[in-house]
Amino acid sequence: MSITRSAALRFHADAVRAETHVNLSAVRTDGRHLWIGGDETSTVERFTRTGARPVEYAEHASFNLTEVLELPGAADDEIDIEGLARSGPFLWAVGSHSAKRKKPKAHHSDAKAAKRLATVSAEPSRRVLARVALSADGVPVRRGPLGERSAALGEPGLRELLADDPHLSPFLAIPGKDNGFDVEGIAAHGDPGAERVFLGLRGPVLRGWAVVLRLAPREDDGELVLRKVDGPHRYAKHFLDLDGLGVRDLCPDGDDLLVLAGPSMALDGPVRLYRWPGAARLDAPGVVRGEELVREADLPFGEGDDHAEGVAVLPDGDVLVVYDSPAPSRLPEPGTVLADVLRLD
Repeated sequence: MSITRSAALRFHADAVRAETHVNLSAVRTDGRHLWIGGDETSTVERFTRTGARPVEYAEHASFNLTEVLELPGAADDEIDIEGLARSGPFLWAVGSHSAKRKKPKAHHSDAKAAKRLATVSAEPSRRVLARVALSADGVPVRRGPLGERSAALGEPGLRELLADDPHLSPFLAIPGKDNGFDVEGIAAHGDPGAERVFLGLRGPVLRGWAVVLRLAPREDDGELVLRKVDGPHRYAKHFLDLDGLGVRDLCPDGDDLLVLAGPSMALDGPVRLYRWPGAARLDAPGVVRGEELVREADLPFGEGDDHAEGVAVLPDGDVLVVYDSPAPSRLPEPGTVLADVLRLD
């Protein structure tokens, strides 16, 4: 797989003022539409592919998920959307579910910097797993044209279910960027309403092994509930040998999953794209060794910028990669951000 060209994403002026265009964390294709999620907002962004060459997505529209879902946290809290998926009439969205440690800034005194590094907040608004109904013209709505309902995961939430997990419970209180629990990718596979949903964890990485959770969310009286998928458990775990990297995004490609991988902590790289063959099959193994994965590409990264955060398969089979904190070279004009397009070998 190699980078063959760029794709232009053209954001409207309000998104540029809010800096949504430089805080990209999720992407998913939807026919002629492209959905983008950001980690500093509660909105999802929809673009429409134009006939321009090279690839261009414009006609940007923003949709606030708080208008169609009952979500945790205050109305103006950011959701920290880290993954998007599409399945039939639904758009799926997941927040990081992570705790957050305050970050020192350059102008802070030593004492204030140390104080911020000791401050960890629970961030309940990030604990979102939601299935959003779309209207016939692709707009998020509370009820779809055939009665489909938007719904978010109720209680018990994902973190509550993991409270006694022998692998993950010790990391729930640790902030995401410290190799703590941190969801950064979602993929949905199967018939709409009966999907298997995969959540990729940026952290923790356990002795070099990344973790993917498999869930079976179902809508029940306006809420999502998790059905049992592994004996008495409402989740199953898959451990992937990604050479010490965590999951940054997941994307279905037939029965395979593309796995965007990068460091679990606040490092620039390396960043790689793997293929997990047969991941969506019911008999997918719980332990996936390195030789069972295909290393599709090594992706570029900068120093403090150009962090690959989202991957999507375009209708022609090529792969689109979007970058958080894009380098200046990806911002050729106001409101335009360049993503990479990769050709599958």
